[in-house]
Amino acid sequence: MPHTQFVARPEHGVAWITGASSGIGYALALALAETGWRVAATARSADALAALSEAAQDLPGEIVAYPGDVVDTSIMAQHCHSIETDMGAIALLVANAGIYLPQDGLDAHVDAFRKSFDVNLMGTVNVLLPAIDAMRSRSRGQIAIVSSVAGYRGLPTSAAYGASKAGLINMAESLKFDLDRAGIRIQLVSPGFVDTPATQSNPFPMPHLITREEAAQEILKGLGHPTKFEIAFPKAFVRQLRALRLLPYRAYFALVARSTGWNKKQPARVKRKRPAKEPA
Repeated sequence: MPHTQFVARPEHGVAWITGASSGIGYALALALAETGWRVAATARSADALAALSEAAQDLPGEIVAYPGDVVDTSIMAQHCHSIETDMGAIALLVANAGIYLPQDGLDAHVDAFRKSFDVNLMGTVNVLLPAIDAMRSRSRGQIAIVSSVAGYRGLPTSAAYGASKAGLINMAESLKFDLDRAGIRIQLVSPGFVDTPATQSNPFPMPHLITREEAAQEILKGLGHPTKFEIAFPKAFVRQLRALRLLPYRAYFALVARSTGWNKKQPARVKRKRPAKEPA
């Protein structure tokens, strides 16, 4: 079997998943432990990770907490080394940590863009590179980068989030050329709307909304497929969005504005700053 078709299994080593304290990451960590994986779980909240580890106590595998912020390059490198030393070789990495900060283009905030790129893009890089170094020494490993169908084309409120996810799509595609030669398999995960605290703030209808447990099962199934590059779901919604990518801009903008109700949305009033008082 070619190395680029490698499917990581519990007997090959450890699974490392980031963004594991809630949402898809939480459900996926439990699903991996249920199938016998020893899981190294990373998130900012040590308390949430402790609760996650406790929830897995009766499962065939186990979940070990490695708390930390993915934006911290040195801590992620240290975690990678510690996992390999204390738990065993990292056979599977799921770079899942991410945030969604909706932005109104008429009232956007530079800090929201910066934080989105730091967490979603650079946070992925911070776990990806040390894991690649470890896997490269064994000429074997499997990596999944969690992006989003929001990275396919621009959507309302997603100027920061969608741009970061589009970057992850490009990153995974680009890295595949080099990682294939090293025996490391890379995949791209593109979920649609998943019922998590992040999506509950969306001010528009979310078609084909699924639970985090359903999302975790889709990812598990995709990770076990020997040739699949993109794990995209739910399928009906993904087909619709892929078709939208083929539309010319004029038709695309009109269709999305109408289907999301953005064509009826009134622009927010401009908050005019009062002129500064002249010094006495």
